[in-house]
Amino acid sequence: MAARSSRSSATRLFYSLCTPSITPSPQTSRSALLSGNYHLRYFSAGSAAAARLREEKEAWWKDSLQNLRNIGISAHIDSGKTTLTERVLFYTGRIHEIHEVRGKDGVGAKMDSMDLEREKGITIQSAATYCSWKDYQVNIIDTPGHVDFTIEVERALRVLDGAVLVLCSVGGVQSQSITVDRQMRRYEVPRVAFINKLDRMGADPWKVLNQARTKLRHHSAAVQLPIGLEDDFKGLVDLVNMEAIYFHGSSGEKVVNEDIPPNLKELALEKRRELVEMVSEVDDKLAEAFLSDEPISAADLEEAIRRATIARKFVPVFMGSAFKNKGVQPLLDGVLSYLPCPIEVSNYALDQSKNEEKVTLTGSPAGPLVALAFKLEEGRFGQLTYLRIYEGVIKKGDFIINVNTGKKVKVPRLVRMHSNEMEDIQQAHAGQIVAVFGVDCASGDTFTDGSVRYTMTSMSVPEPVMSLAISAVSKDSGGNFSKALNRFTKEDPTFRVGLDPESSQTIISGMGELHLDIYVERMRREYKVEATVGKPRVNFRETITQRAEFDYLHKKQSGGQGQYGRVIGYVEPLPSGSGTKFEFDNMLVGQAIPPNFVPAIEKGFKEAVNSGSLIGHPVENIRIVLTDGAAHTVDSSELAFKMAAIYAFRQCYSAAKPVIMEPVMLVELKFPTEFQGTVTGDINKRKGLIVGNDQEGDDCVLTAHVPLNNMFGYSTALRSMTQGKGEFTMEYLDHAQVSQDVQTQLVNTHKAKSGE
Repeated sequence: MAARSSRSSATRLFYSLCTPSITPSPQTSRSALLSGNYHLRYFSAGSAAAARLREEKEAWWKDSLQNLRNIGISAHIDSGKTTLTERVLFYTGRIHEIHEVRGKDGVGAKMDSMDLEREKGITIQSAATYCSWKDYQVNIIDTPGHVDFTIEVERALRVLDGAVLVLCSVGGVQSQSITVDRQMRRYEVPRVAFINKLDRMGADPWKVLNQARTKLRHHSAAVQLPIGLEDDFKGLVDLVNMEAIYFHGSSGEKVVNEDIPPNLKELALEKRRELVEMVSEVDDKLAEAFLSDEPISAADLEEAIRRATIARKFVPVFMGSAFKNKGVQPLLDGVLSYLPCPIEVSNYALDQSKNEEKVTLTGSPAGPLVALAFKLEEGRFGQLTYLRIYEGVIKKGDFIINVNTGKKVKVPRLVRMHSNEMEDIQQAHAGQIVAVFGVDCASGDTFTDGSVRYTMTSMSVPEPVMSLAISAVSKDSGGNFSKALNRFTKEDPTFRVGLDPESSQTIISGMGELHLDIYVERMRREYKVEATVGKPRVNFRETITQRAEFDYLHKKQSGGQGQYGRVIGYVEPLPSGSGTKFEFDNMLVGQAIPPNFVPAIEKGFKEAVNSGSLIGHPVENIRIVLTDGAAHTVDSSELAFKMAAIYAFRQCYSAAKPVIMEPVMLVELKFPTEFQGTVTGDINKRKGLIVGNDQEGDDCVLTAHVPLNNMFGYSTALRSMTQGKGEFTMEYLDHAQVSQDVQTQLVNTHKAKSGE
């Protein structure tokens, strides 16, 4: 009786501390109180009962967060990433039948929800989906494997707590695997590796494991051992628990654990010892047990692997064949066992009210709301914004503030995404990934409840490397044409739209041929706009190589107030490796030019560098210093000084020995060795520089730096040179100076085009 009265007094105290706007009824359950629906106004320091309730509330959210995983699945193109996600959804009960990626049944994989993706068999947008496995909730972001869509991968990694890196057991570590791994490292994402396609001819997981150690510099070891390879692939040996795993049933849904086959016992012991050795190198607790020759239990080993993986010192390697339905369930167990939950990962925000000071977020639902919009989609019901909640709780009908714009918006509808289907929910807490409707924002914006002014660190967006002129075929579809371009630029920061001042054509820019082709195709499918596309245009840049002085007087008298402005100074190249591309320094002494005209001068120079006089492309890596000038009491105006700056830049530009810079691509080629001479000769002809040459079985792997201008239509050329057996991937590397003959050719073409 005494216990009951003390509990009821504690509950009464809890009620008294609740905000006056909420009056709980006597029937209100204790669990409802703890679920976060009652806000405490304050806790009295001596109130033990209130403190106890706070602890219980904290335990509630900690438990729910510990059973949550936010993971991404990323890999090289065609490593079987979407197929793996499809199997994961099937085994976790989210879908009830399996469809293949290039579906002969005409359905296509669940995660490839756009028609275009199902047709081409590649994943373009990161579809977000959630599923539950063994009382854990898992949010999965399926990311594109093609290099043209790296911004999607970067956005996905920005919001994840862990990732699965899929490697092909035949192709091994390929160029895109390296890119994805580099991005994971940048965003400090702990990862596990999955060697897929063990059923294919030439499958060699140990070769791939060695490549991961050398090429990706992974400190990794296998936690599984395959039972047979290629057509004989039957199952796996779990090296942590030392048992064999087989997959029975029409779709491998029955997992059977048996003893290890006698012929593999010795190899399994050797590989387990290697695993223990590798983990003990990075985990002190396991190292102690290992050095004192104590037997290491499965639980100790699992805990050590988890600690090392979360600390990003170790990468456990799983194996299987998603297509043949083998090895997916143990991988899911590995995700729960080795990848972190949201509170085990430290996330930082920048406090805008304290000059972008770094703040560590607690990741608790009790804190103020901090959420990041990491992906936008134009759905049937308006804009759909994907949010990762880092702290606090978001509820349907709440008002939230966009820190980047300062706008206050209401959350009209809150949904949980499953590829392109959605499920309405009332509220979501820290650690979850949800989507909201009707909230206008850009990708990368941060939302809070208004009590703090935090922004999540901005995502690095690469510059586009290629442009196309595009126009709608019929005049009637102009409205839809601009609507499509608006939507695409909002969704994808690497897709830019501009206007060519000379030809008045609409110019679209992106990360490569496929990137832009996909958008042209999407325009045709989703907006019914037929578009004509011009010849691809490379985004050249101009820069200067030496210092040059300028002294220009802009003077115009035409009756009434004239124009007068004189600017004196110099331009010089910025040192290599400087973060900025344009710098303006005001080194005026005295009042030769009134200070209110200086911004107009800077604006004039900024306008002038948008178009260099060699080929009309933007000028980069330039520093402009204003040292002196002159003004007129009546005739000087902002316009006069702006014009003086533009003409001064043009006057001194040729004296600064300008050069043209072109984008150089990192190209990785893979083709049978018999074609090596032809392909190498062709790369040299395209002014490529070969930087790496490896042998992989019967294939030759070349790495080269090739100017993008010489890479148009290369996929067709490579196919014809290698009888369709060659493949290549390329990504932007750097802008480099063009040779003198190319510069002369480009300048002459530009002059002929502009009719000089």
